[in-house]
Amino acid sequence: MRADAQERGAGSDWRAGIRAGSGLAVATFALAISFGAAAVTAGWPAWLIVLMSAVVFAGGAQFALVVAFGDGGGIAAALGAATLINLRFVPMGMTVARFLTGGRWFRSIQAQAVADGSWAVARRADGTFSPDAMVAASLLQWPAWVGGAAIGAYLAPGADLARALGLDATFPAFFLVFVLDSLRTEPTHRFTVLGAAIIVAVMCWSVPPGVALLCAAGAALLAIRRTKERA
Repeated sequence: MRADAQERGAGSDWRAGIRAGSGLAVATFALAISFGAAAVTAGWPAWLIVLMSAVVFAGGAQFALVVAFGDGGGIAAALGAATLINLRFVPMGMTVARFLTGGRWFRSIQAQAVADGSWAVARRADGTFSPDAMVAASLLQWPAWVGGAAIGAYLAPGADLARALGLDATFPAFFLVFVLDSLRTEPTHRFTVLGAAIIVAVMCWSVPPGVALLCAAGAALLAIRRTKERA
């Protein structure tokens, strides 16, 4: 009976991941088109854009890499920007790691599914994580990201079309969804979100928006402190 219940639970997690992943895949596809068009406009060859999307599968880091090179930055600046953005996967991976199952290699494969949307989908109300839901959601998003990047790179829609379709707003809107979901499930995070907004608003007067957004991550220290106080 217990094995049957676990099997039904795993099946339910897969179905939940597929349902949520299908919606995320639509947003990922639109975002990937925007990325592919932006990268090819910045001078990147289309084949390299598609290859990078298939291997890296990290929208934020890929955008940062392209923007850094496009603004005249060198390899160090580009890699630094991409690394800073991808550092968020360290705590995300740590929260999921103890819920992964199987041997070392199988857990390593599961860990590749740690993406922003998939991580959010995998999080249960009690604070645990479902690897099955996370993998299912990522399996739908990966081809959407690669396919969208290929379309954007080879067809290269113009800036006017991208704005008309709202592709230029897709990336910030994508992360805004997670912020709002975090506020819904964890109302105490409102102080962290408010702190990040204040940091961005103040710093945008003196530094580029990208730098301001990176510095806004300092507001996460509030969440860490409150978590320790509750513990």
